[in-house]
Amino acid sequence: MTFTTLEIDFMKQADLGRLATIQPDGTPQNSPVGFTYNEQLGTIDIAGYEMAKSRKYRNLADNDRVALVVDDITPRDPLRTRGAIQPLRTRGAIQPERTRGAIQPERVRCLEIRGTAVQAEDGGRPIIRVTPRRVISFGIDDQETEPHQLVAHVRNVGVEQQVPQRLPLR
Repeated sequence: MTFTTLEIDFMKQADLGRLATIQPDGTPQNSPVGFTYNEQLGTIDIAGYEMAKSRKYRNLADNDRVALVVDDITPRDPLRTRGAIQPLRTRGAIQPERTRGAIQPERVRCLEIRGTAVQAEDGGRPIIRVTPRRVISFGIDDQETEPHQLVAHVRNVGVEQQVPQRLPLR
């Protein structure tokens, strides 16, 4: 299986991702995109308004390598802090009227999908279909570890492992 159950659930809840493609001159292009996980094919399908005219779609004609990042990090301009405010404790008693604004940070979850993509169609409309080759998951499957102690879950997927061939002895 390419993705874990929790990674699939995370993608289904996500509003958008950021797709990186490579332009014909070799420079990267990064675009916010809407996407769906295609459970039948194990791919990520990206659709959009006039997709066939978009630079990201046309980039695939020259280079099929892509990366898609899906996370739940809020924009930093303006900075928005997420979490719960904890009341200030003094001498063992909670004083709700006095808070320091101490924030318990929410978990940051991130999924990076590297792979190849093709110009495809879904119901007659052009889409970008991403086939994952490498998945980097952070904070999605591990719900217990403190955020600063999390370790990325990195794995290659979708590529059959090559079995070493035995060479005949002379």
